Amino acid sequence: MPLMAVAFPILPGKTPEWRAWMEELNGPRRAEFEASRRDAHVHERTFLQPTPMGDFVIVTLEGDDPGQAFGQLMGAKDAFTTWFIGRAKAIHGLDPSAVSSAPPPELVIDTEQAAVLAT
Repeated sequence: MPLMAVAFPILPGKTPEWRAWMEELNGPRRAEFEASRRDAHVHERTFLQPTPMGDFVIVTLEGDDPGQAFGQLMGAKDAFTTWFIGRAKAIHGLDPSAVSSAPPPELVIDTEQAAVLAT
């Protein structure tokens, strides 16, 4: 199944706020979060990656068309998405809906398929 990964920096000092946001998504807002991903036909996994340059979040989307799903998720205008994008802006310092118009991440290695050549 197609997979896409995107990395987002966490602004300095915002990791505790990011963790609280994740607790909301895993707790009282879980049903809304799952419904938004189900409606986009995508399975999301989110990882926290500490680095010497600061903390990053790695988000993977798996589904028939994860790039299209990301655009759908970030372009929605419902109350949950508006709240979600607001939290993302405050914590990551960027608008994830603007990221959806950028070129998609480039796959350079996939051990389950023939060699992927970088362009």
